[in-house]
Amino acid sequence: MKIVADDKIPFLRGVFEPYAEVSYLPGSAIAQNDIAGADALIVRTRTHCGAKLLDGSRVRMIATATIGFDHIDAAYCAAHGIEWANAPGCNAASVAQYIASVLVRESLKRNMPLRGKTLGIIGVGHVGKLVAELGKTLGMTVLLNDPPRAEAEGGNDFLPLRQVCRESDFLTLHVPLTRDGAFRTVHLANEDFFLACSRKPFFINASRGETVSPDALTSALLSRRIRGAALDVWEDEPDIDTDLMALLDYATPHIAGYSLDGKANGTAAAVRAVAGHFGIRELENFYPAALPVPAQTLIEPSGDGTALAEAVLRAYDVLEDDARLRAEPQMFERLRGDYPLRREFPAYTVSGGRNLSAAVLKQLSALGFAVER
Repeated sequence: MKIVADDKIPFLRGVFEPYAEVSYLPGSAIAQNDIAGADALIVRTRTHCGAKLLDGSRVRMIATATIGFDHIDAAYCAAHGIEWANAPGCNAASVAQYIASVLVRESLKRNMPLRGKTLGIIGVGHVGKLVAELGKTLGMTVLLNDPPRAEAEGGNDFLPLRQVCRESDFLTLHVPLTRDGAFRTVHLANEDFFLACSRKPFFINASRGETVSPDALTSALLSRRIRGAALDVWEDEPDIDTDLMALLDYATPHIAGYSLDGKANGTAAAVRAVAGHFGIRELENFYPAALPVPAQTLIEPSGDGTALAEAVLRAYDVLEDDARLRAEPQMFERLRGDYPLRREFPAYTVSGGRNLSAAVLKQLSALGFAVER
């Protein structure tokens, strides 16, 4: 058996070697001649799996170590007997951590408490659900918009898009990229979207770059229809719009889901999918060995008023990724490929818990921090 894999997928080297010949290549460079004789592909979003790559191959299994799967031509795969699998929810906690950092940074920058503010969440899948929990933990009112779920589930949990835009102080997108049909999300955030934003919300996109119209976002920022924005994903990556970047409060190179924990989950899902397809029983419950711990795991907040912000930003500060991208926007792909160690909140311990109120301790615990009393 032969497997071709993206060389930036962590924890993968050595896993399949006892059972297959494995070639590791840059994901964006994997081409038709590279997969000659391959039975399986293990990829990320940079490898487009459609006719151009797969025609004439013997590939029968594609596993992507990502939540998103718009880089896989599902219709082509179905027509040619190719099974494929993604990793739903693998980096949801990582993206929620990113959103937490943006919210905290914005709160500090504008001296604006988050408690009592309204967070509008567009797309309430694995990521959106965790972001909703985050908003509630921070004392925010949470509004939800998800037309596919609303149609499937009914009830009053989901609101129309225009209402969420109109009533929110913060808006965050967590939708898949859907190019066709009733729930099309390409340029979902367009001119009409931003015109509906009557409370000048802060806008965040950590879903897919093509879900936002760059022209509409630029216009909304220049006209102050919205008070600011954070983009982690961009149309035409890796060739990003640097003029738009200059207008943003926070700009990062598609790394919201790049915690080590999220990457490990994605790799595990991909390995299990391939193992299940080819009957490699020894790998059907695979998970990477113990993950490296952060250099500093203890966080000592100075008091109730700043404890949550200090803990969130010690664990992950969006400004560090923002600075890296602004310094070298032309190195977008390298910034992703060489991304530094980042762990999620449960890898950190907050000390001095005896000096914090029960309410703050509850918030920290809800975010996943361990608390030493």
